[in-house]
Amino acid sequence: MITLLYGLITGVVFGFLLQKARVLRYDKQIGALRLQDMTIIKFMLSSVLVGLVGIYALQDAGLAKISVKSTQLGANILGGLIFGLGWGLIGYCPGTAVGAVAEGHWDALWGIAGMLVGAALFAEIYPFLKTTVYTWGNYGKLTLPQLLGLNHWLIIILFNAGGLALFRFFAKKGI
Repeated sequence: MITLLYGLITGVVFGFLLQKARVLRYDKQIGALRLQDMTIIKFMLSSVLVGLVGIYALQDAGLAKISVKSTQLGANILGGLIFGLGWGLIGYCPGTAVGAVAEGHWDALWGIAGMLVGAALFAEIYPFLKTTVYTWGNYGKLTLPQLLGLNHWLIIILFNAGGLALFRFFAKKGI
């Protein structure tokens, strides 16, 4: 039960942050897809960079264990194409669609309906996908530090430095 409570609290905080960052707005979503408004890109990148430090710090302290999924290029590429197509068509990604409905943007309900239909279709064709798409480019449980043979903190520092450089570039360009 405590896990569900943690999930609820995390979801409410995440929704609040999405709303405060104004990334639930349709014009921000389309601006991101057209690479004209970097608000969403900056929000997601800052979340990834902070999360990267936090998760590895918790793992190194023995307070968390990272569960790595298998690297399956076929499934990742196909899933990314479907995700991108849906985002482009409806103008919301899954998290922002739910947040947009909570704000009263009823057009996002089409995205939520699409997610539910997509989940049902996925469940139906999963046995087929498991023997086809999921076998294409299967590299097992692999992380970038393992692939490069480097300490994860070096990768984290490089990613954070790159992220800060990208934020500076966006600021100079005014996007």
